[in-house]
Amino acid sequence: MSTAAATADQWGRRRLVRTLVVVAMAALLLLGGLVYAVYSAVASTRTSSLIPADVAQAAEQLPPGPARRDAIAAAAMLAVPPEASRSGTPSARQSPTLTLPPAGRVGPAGVPTGFPKTPEGAIGQLAAIETTVLQSMSIERAHQVHAAWSTTNAVSVEAWELTGNIQAFLSSGAGQYADSLHAAVVATPVAAQVKGVDGTDWVLACVLLDVKAQISTQARIAYGHCERMQWTDQDGGRWVIGDGPAPARAPSTWPGTDLANEAGWKTLTSPADQ
Repeated sequence: MSTAAATADQWGRRRLVRTLVVVAMAALLLLGGLVYAVYSAVASTRTSSLIPADVAQAAEQLPPGPARRDAIAAAAMLAVPPEASRSGTPSARQSPTLTLPPAGRVGPAGVPTGFPKTPEGAIGQLAAIETTVLQSMSIERAHQVHAAWSTTNAVSVEAWELTGNIQAFLSSGAGQYADSLHAAVVATPVAAQVKGVDGTDWVLACVLLDVKAQISTQARIAYGHCERMQWTDQDGGRWVIGDGPAPARAPSTWPGTDLANEAGWKTLTSPADQ
């Protein structure tokens, strides 16, 4: 092999190594960004042994209206450690299920809608809002969706938990590689629960998402999120994020585990699965 050829070969190997190092670092940053975003979202000093049934029973002692809704929203849910969102052993028991209705049309800001005026419909709408926002990983997109899908007195977009998740992801360093390496973030609703209701037009809905990010390797994490969902007659009737402070944090548990069952999560199914 000539000196020139040997030099070119060594340069080619070095370039390959550098490329692999950059991709590996980007994958680690992407995973770190997801972990940091979810950890920031679930970190809370509040602990409680209350499960949704206990919350609903306590709220029933209050008359319908703002006080009852605030009690449901503020009640702490099962406290779980951050590592519960990253892995877990599948439960040997059959998990309870909840059937998610399909969307009927595309609504404002391109968010699927057309869900019925039922607790399951509120969950379906929340899941559509969450997946639209998280899969964009864009502050601008979060503003668009929040403006179209929240009431005037809802939590501001700056204080919205989903906006905070995007900020944490982008500030972690993962954002600088996501576009150039064609990273894709996919958020899939896998479980849900109804924390409480007040009449037929208000539901405290919670959704557990399986969030995956792909570069050359895949990062995956579970993320639980709750919102006050309020029915409005706009656009033929739809669920939106309702008035009042943000609810207590939802437990982010690996789907299908004993801890997920204990936290009240029900595995989502579609009508086609029935």
